[in-house]
Amino acid sequence: MVTEIVQVRRFNRIVTQRVGALNDHFLSRDRSLGEARLLWEIGPKGRDVRSLRTQLELDSGYVSRLLRSLEGAGLITVGAHESDKRVRIARLTRLGLAERKVLDRRSDELAASLLAPLGAGQRARLVSAMADVERLLTTAMVQISLIDPSHPHARHCLHEYFSELDRRFDTGFNPGLSIPALDEEMRPPAGLFLVATLGGDPIGSGALKFHGREPADLKRMWVAESARGLGVGRRLLTELENHAARHGVRRVRLETNKTLVEAISLYRSAGYVEVAPFNAEPYAHHWFAKQIGSARPLRG
Repeated sequence: MVTEIVQVRRFNRIVTQRVGALNDHFLSRDRSLGEARLLWEIGPKGRDVRSLRTQLELDSGYVSRLLRSLEGAGLITVGAHESDKRVRIARLTRLGLAERKVLDRRSDELAASLLAPLGAGQRARLVSAMADVERLLTTAMVQISLIDPSHPHARHCLHEYFSELDRRFDTGFNPGLSIPALDEEMRPPAGLFLVATLGGDPIGSGALKFHGREPADLKRMWVAESARGLGVGRRLLTELENHAARHGVRRVRLETNKTLVEAISLYRSAGYVEVAPFNAEPYAHHWFAKQIGSARPLRG
């Protein structure tokens, strides 16, 4: 770990130097990297100030100072939303839009200058490595939290989950025909609900239903298409198993549809074993279970 930390810090130093993050006049303009980034994120359509703070993971006081600086330079305006006066919206002025175009062009020039000294093969390696780093850093930014199933993030995930099942199942999906997982069954002590977020937006979910000493049921596993490939499903699954173990559960079980091939692959790779049907779920073709305690291994 020490060697890894040393490498990460060395990487951070060279990147911040090479992209000009150390210069108060980023891209030779009269503003810092932080101000330039806010201009970029606000964009032509404007942005909710709260969403800017959440996405960029910045302190509210710091964001307020950056916004005041940009407002003082005539690049943005900050005002209340038309339909909700509690929401503050930042919008680019005509001068701000022009400045954003300059920053966009100079950012392209900076990127080109990073690649120019390299040969074709080296450029390909660097761009590929950057894509890997971007994906891994994005993965590290995903947060998983225990929330109430009535929370808006949970409702969003459940809506997307049901919609995807309806699109993918051969016969569509009617929640009224499926074995239910009601809100009261997915909140402590009867169960729990986890949501994965990225930049403040919900991108995945998973739930547990407890049955005393009996196996816990894994429910509502879903990951947004935009977040697939980041390992979110596996992280959610691991977190759910850890929560189950802390509740004294020794076995977790689930049922799934044959069309959900990605989920089936995940469960099998995570040690779940196919077992005989243990319920009458009409949409299920496969039933799985996993021993998470010290009891004997499961057999299919």
